[in-house]
Amino acid sequence: MSKKLTVTHIASYDEGTEQKFPMYGNKLSAGFPSPADDFLDKKIDLNEHLIKHPAATFFIRVEGDSMIHAGVFSGDTLIVDRSLQAANGKVVVAVLNGEFLVKRLKKIRNKIFLEAENPKYDPIEITESMPFEIWGVVTTVIHPL
Repeated sequence: MSKKLTVTHIASYDEGTEQKFPMYGNKLSAGFPSPADDFLDKKIDLNEHLIKHPAATFFIRVEGDSMIHAGVFSGDTLIVDRSLQAANGKVVVAVLNGEFLVKRLKKIRNKIFLEAENPKYDPIEITESMPFEIWGVVTTVIHPL
């Protein structure tokens, strides 16, 4: 049974947390590194690369299959920036009729749609009578391989 993609957990970014991880200095092919390259270049702080607006950044865990063709799978964690402008074609977290959803925002002429990235699901046309809000823009997807 398939499920639409919904939000199951929201957590805010904790600005005081800094963790640096070792970063291998050379670019790798899809194979193994050369034994001669057995050194670490520097440490990388993932916060510097993934969090652009700390006060407006949230982590959201999702469930469902409606965004699989966008690389978002059930159980993934999304990094969402509420300070970014939602633009046509962006993946957004929206609140529709009181329910959090993750969909691609489409603006066609004067109409707004929330589109799934799975052909099992039809686009949702947003009308003026619907309680609707763009909650934030998805900037990063974190999922295990």
